[in-house]
Amino acid sequence: MNIDKSLSNKKADLLNYFRNRAEEFLSEIKLTYGNIQFKEQASAINKSLIETKDNLIAALLQKAEMENWTNKEKLECILMITYANYIVMLEARNDVWAYEYMTFSRRIGELWEPFCKLCFSYPIKNVSLFIPPLFSEVKQKLSTEIEIYIDKLKISANEKTQLKKYYNKVWGLVTSGEIKLELDLHFISDNQKFVVDFKSGFGSNEKGNTNRLLLVASIYQNLEENYNCMIFVRSADNNHYFQTLKNSGIWNAYSGNEAYEKMKEYSGFDIKNWIATNIKWENDFKTETIQYLKDNNLTQYLIW
Repeated sequence: MNIDKSLSNKKADLLNYFRNRAEEFLSEIKLTYGNIQFKEQASAINKSLIETKDNLIAALLQKAEMENWTNKEKLECILMITYANYIVMLEARNDVWAYEYMTFSRRIGELWEPFCKLCFSYPIKNVSLFIPPLFSEVKQKLSTEIEIYIDKLKISANEKTQLKKYYNKVWGLVTSGEIKLELDLHFISDNQKFVVDFKSGFGSNEKGNTNRLLLVASIYQNLEENYNCMIFVRSADNNHYFQTLKNSGIWNAYSGNEAYEKMKEYSGFDIKNWIATNIKWENDFKTETIQYLKDNNLTQYLIW
């Protein structure tokens, strides 16, 4: 595999490369796992193909560094590598363990998030990633602030102790453990910190997740850094849980084309246009795979 900037236009070569690798891996995997161990075979082939993709991208980034490629040149190559890898992973998995509608629709959704996040790993605009705070650090900071405030009040020592006790009870009501403040993406643009949650879509059982997201955004809103909380949803068809977040006043929620427009606004790259131009699921799958997907009415889930 020759690595240069033209990889961004070499879908066929990349598909051929990954398919040849997949055949090599499957020959070895089938010596390790029997025919009835299809779950183990599927896991092994996925892992092997991901490692191959990562190695190819690492080699590309090394050459890009040496030749001073722009972020746009890196990104377009990496998007094509990633998409071709997705195609072959889906093919290989289906060969050893045929998809049914729930696992296939979920898998297509799972692949969308890391694909879109590539725009922020190699942004066209001046965007930088940051590490989100730990909940334990946030809790300690807020607790210290309130204790200092209480200590300054002109009340008795006993009253101060009682106030602190009630304050700690509130923390106990909020959570019995740690709250995960890390979301899918954290970036800085024009000195503003953004935290982003990606979702394929909102189903009928999202109550718990919706409440968690409302709590997480509430915590971010109470920090001095003035975080902007955003949700990017792949599906344009969403239910009342999405509307709850959209109308909450603490989440900026975008779905479908709106989400893609926001990605373009902040990263500087038109990922929606790239997808429309380059992602041709039905043309790019090998004949056996696309026929299986059509026969089982699974092509309806091939929507990004």
